Amino acid sequence: MTTTSPSLDRSLRLFDAVNLGVGSMVGAGIFVVLAPVAALAGWNWWIAVLLAAVTAVANALAVAALSMKHHSSGGAYLYGNRELGPVAGFIAGWGFVTGKTASCAAMAYTVGLYLAPGYAVYLGLAAILLVTAINLLGITRTAFAARLVVIPVFLLLLTLALVALTGPSFQYDDAARLTASLTGSPWLVFQAAGLMFFAFAGYARIATMGEEVRDPSRNIPRAIFGALGITFVIYALVWVASVHRVGIVALGESKAPLVEVSRAVGWPEWLVPVAAGVAAFGALLALVAGISRTALAMSREGDLPQAFGRISASHHVPWFGQIMVALLAAVLIIATNPTTIIGFSSFGVLLYYAIANASALKLSGSERPRFSPKWLNVLGLALCLALVITLPLTSILVMVMVFAVGCGLRWLLQRNPQPSEG
Repeated sequence: MTTTSPSLDRSLRLFDAVNLGVGSMVGAGIFVVLAPVAALAGWNWWIAVLLAAVTAVANALAVAALSMKHHSSGGAYLYGNRELGPVAGFIAGWGFVTGKTASCAAMAYTVGLYLAPGYAVYLGLAAILLVTAINLLGITRTAFAARLVVIPVFLLLLTLALVALTGPSFQYDDAARLTASLTGSPWLVFQAAGLMFFAFAGYARIATMGEEVRDPSRNIPRAIFGALGITFVIYALVWVASVHRVGIVALGESKAPLVEVSRAVGWPEWLVPVAAGVAAFGALLALVAGISRTALAMSREGDLPQAFGRISASHHVPWFGQIMVALLAAVLIIATNPTTIIGFSSFGVLLYYAIANASALKLSGSERPRFSPKWLNVLGLALCLALVITLPLTSILVMVMVFAVGCGLRWLLQRNPQPSEG
């Protein structure tokens, strides 16, 4: 029933690709990052958001420029391999696969945490199972399901922000708390930017599925720009409306800041938690698909076992990679919690984008589009590395060990080439 010979199907239209990108970003991120960013940066929250946005734009433009030259699956793993060499490509691919598998566990757990906190682990495992089943049916089913999730959540966030903005501004009655929240140190603001970037990390999912997008040299850049632009607008509205209606202190102290906003405008308290669970499910849907495509590309180059390159002959999806991602995410759901693995995810993803920016620097004049000048690639690379060093020391040390294990696995695979299948 399966073999390595079938290819992925170019069935994603521009609208589908944009939906997958938006769904990857406007997922659980915006529901959870408001509180820690507000707590760290205080009234300088807008600087942290701006830093994260600039980093995201630089990375997105680098990925878009590279996607115009390279049309296969793999994202920055493919770009690093082609432009910088196999070691750089492996660093990007391993960072994406390990970091985003951790994100899968966090997203799945978030589904359960918002919908039924007492059964978060069980609902998280059920979410992983359901998402894997949908993805195994084919990329068009994934895109359709993502559309069903993204549009309602987007409309709810937009409506909540507009309603909150039209209401009265929050008035502080505690001068000491207000003064304490006015400023955050530059280091804390940068840490907040690193957390806020987590809410933007998702547009690369479009590039990782480059083999399934129609007219990729034209549609992948347009989808990345579209998804990022839509996300910027909704994030800006949500931030401004939240600060306006409940204040920066309340945002920083709340475990569910958007619930505070919905309560302030008189909405039912169950509505935002349900939306958060649905949004996390949508992000998880696109995430599993993107990880399996990167693992597919790595198996083709001998950087992962060849089994990850197995593609279903009936549904044209890398089925083995999707099942393995689901199994590893399930283990993390049982063994850890979302907070401890976000740092791991950020480490891997930031290195992934650092490789993307470094790869974009290698584009020649004739290959380089005007929207991605070299100075912007340098800025993106510098910001990614700067955000990495702001992560907690534990996250850095653990992920260094994870990368050491990955390098050891690659060394064994390179020394003992696998016989081709099928």
